[in-house]
Amino acid sequence: MSQPGFWDDSDKAQKIAKKESAIKDKINSYDSLVAEREELEVLLELGQEEEDEATINEVKERINQLEKDVDDLELKTLLDGDYDHNNALLSINPGAGGVDSQDWAEMLMRMYTRWAESNGYKLNTLELMPGEEAGIKSATIQVEGDYAYGYLQSEKGVHRLVRISPFDSSSRRHTSFASVDVMPELDDDIEVDINENDLKIETYRASGAGGQHVNTTDSAVRITHLPTGIVAQCQNERSQHKNKQTAMKVLQSKLFEYLEEKKAEKLEEIRGEHKEIAWGNQIRSYVFHPYQMIKDHRTNLEVNKVERVMDGKLEPLIEDYLKNEK
Repeated sequence: MSQPGFWDDSDKAQKIAKKESAIKDKINSYDSLVAEREELEVLLELGQEEEDEATINEVKERINQLEKDVDDLELKTLLDGDYDHNNALLSINPGAGGVDSQDWAEMLMRMYTRWAESNGYKLNTLELMPGEEAGIKSATIQVEGDYAYGYLQSEKGVHRLVRISPFDSSSRRHTSFASVDVMPELDDDIEVDINENDLKIETYRASGAGGQHVNTTDSAVRITHLPTGIVAQCQNERSQHKNKQTAMKVLQSKLFEYLEEKKAEKLEEIRGEHKEIAWGNQIRSYVFHPYQMIKDHRTNLEVNKVERVMDGKLEPLIEDYLKNEK
């Protein structure tokens, strides 16, 4: 950064400055934790010598916070992948289970929205298709902020719900499925060569409640990459042109991930086969009845506080997955 002409290319310079800031943040956090530990050791020694319970209790409280801060920093150091620091594109689609699965997909969308908001991430709904009776048929959300993809990569896969269905007049237990796909949003300096002749571009009328432009013009855009069948769509802007730009950016991210997986010959390992969104393929089960428990089948972690998780408290599940993977 000290080299002459560094700021001549402002876009490139800002990205490097942002990276430098993230590195400094980790180093400063580490130094702060070391200093806190040293101070607590001195305080504890004084408290024990003087048999001062108030001081000892203060040390105990601060040790609890120190332990949490160490865990947070450890987790952040695990996020060292090429795209872990990027924004995330989160897509949710219902599977087997009819209206119950559509409702489940919407519940998952709410869960991730709550998690993102509580962690200071900015959300932008790029595409949302409501179900006829309840729930959603699909949704794509941009999660904007540092390490959004790094944390949310743990959520990629099929999610299974077991509950008494609110849509069953006989109040029987139903099993529903929804899939979650997570991709890093690519930086502008990463290019994916897309042939215009390989694209099928369609416009349609945006659906959903609210907004003067909704259901008035064919401003929503859907782009299909014919060779791969990958689809990207956007309906959140008033302008068809802006929706097309955003959909192209989503398509670029999806194609980049697809090509990276192919190139590395790790398609099954990274993304898994394009499995049916149904029984036997789930990464996590959410049981609401006859007992309450969430189990991650990759790490075998079980969480009993179902309501907290559904309200966005995903940290135990995300952290356990990342620590197991990394």
